[in-house]
Amino acid sequence: MTKKVGVLALQGAVSEHISQINQLGGQGIAVKTPADLAQVQGLIIPGGESTAISRLIQQVNLYEPIQEFAKTNPVFGTCAGLILCGSGITDGGEKLKPLNLIDIAVTRNGFGRQVDSFEVDLDIENVGKAIPSVFIRAPFIATVGQGVKALATYEDKIVMAEQGNILVSSFHPELTDNNQVIGYFMSKISG
Repeated sequence: MTKKVGVLALQGAVSEHISQINQLGGQGIAVKTPADLAQVQGLIIPGGESTAISRLIQQVNLYEPIQEFAKTNPVFGTCAGLILCGSGITDGGEKLKPLNLIDIAVTRNGFGRQVDSFEVDLDIENVGKAIPSVFIRAPFIATVGQGVKALATYEDKIVMAEQGNILVSSFHPELTDNNQVIGYFMSKISG
């Protein structure tokens, strides 16, 4: 059975995620409504502008459905998606309503502005060594709660973590040809 993996399609790198899901033998589906969400077994919340995505999630009535979905299905937040999946923000973000899916506090733009974007190879626990990772106005995980496992760090900052079926990364795994990170997420989806 083909795994149906949703990509929250309100803003951000939607087609790149869908492309990697399809390359890995899954079926990538753009999620814009609660009805779309009901069709998938896993959900990726991509990068973009976290405050805008937060507002759009509420506008299209996906806030509570995503929280319910995450209780039994894997969710992966990348970059802005990491910020949205977290439980707290250390630097502002008053207009942002986090989904509270993973017990982490996040520092937005933790590695600087757009001009400070960079690519680095990371060793990621459970995934592999020297995984190419693209950081664009990337956040980092400032603190983790009990039960949260750090999977990768860069400059002593946590940049990938998981708690149960929730996975988050500061970087954009969809912007490289390496699909091991998305593959790891898809391995969490039953079916």
